[in-house]
Amino acid sequence: MLMASLFYAGMNWCIKYLQHIPSLEVVFFRSLVTLLITWVLLKRRRLNPWGNDKKLLILRGVAGFVGLTFYIYTVQRISLASAVTIQYLSPIFAAIFAIFLLKDRLRWVQWLFFAGAFGGVMLIKGYDPTVDTHLLLLGILSAVGSALAYNFISMLKGKDDPLVIVFYFPLVTIPIIGPLMLSGFVWPSPFEWLMLLATGVFTQFAQVFMTRAYQLEKVSNISILTYLGTIYALIIGTVFFDESYSWQALAGMALIVVSIIASLLYKRRFGR
Repeated sequence: MLMASLFYAGMNWCIKYLQHIPSLEVVFFRSLVTLLITWVLLKRRRLNPWGNDKKLLILRGVAGFVGLTFYIYTVQRISLASAVTIQYLSPIFAAIFAIFLLKDRLRWVQWLFFAGAFGGVMLIKGYDPTVDTHLLLLGILSAVGSALAYNFISMLKGKDDPLVIVFYFPLVTIPIIGPLMLSGFVWPSPFEWLMLLATGVFTQFAQVFMTRAYQLEKVSNISILTYLGTIYALIIGTVFFDESYSWQALAGMALIVVSIIASLLYKRRFGR
């Protein structure tokens, strides 16, 4: 998870740099790079790329497509730290979905932590001028998609190799996104082509490390480490993109992170 967080930070930097490239285009090329790299790795390891539980693999691909598409859209349009932190609501939705998909239980105290996290969202909405209602809702939808993907990954434990799970994301995404991006296609500069390639490479490594982590350990025990991404985002946004944040917006980010970390620690301490 530590390695995954670092590679995701690199991905975020690339996406933010590509602000004038349409988000669908970024999703397409990022997915294409992932598809090619994963295919080579699967062949090298002589793994069946089509997997065993195809229904769950396709559902994981669709959920990942929704999560990534809305995430890239919001990263390009609002401050990086706000986009990253809003997307980090995904553990809340993951915990709720796990009630139905993984038969998990939630204690009433965890609902209080969740309320605190949504209070943080309202602070970001109120005090970060780049975040309007439309973009906030899209950021929340990104978190919902990621939450479903995390649950499907957990359900695939022991059924399919992490590389196969990663492979199904671009396999589902490319046929959907390809036709949609053509109408507004913007030809990248040579450096932007390099950044698009880097986006795919960073994401490939991040997904492999994340998928392996979620298969080796309970979601509640390791997802806490993803919140390093907020710190990375604050540094990247401030240093490279001249972003600034009011203390109220920073307080909202802190409230989200602290609330969800508290919920994860509570669950780890008291179990199901």
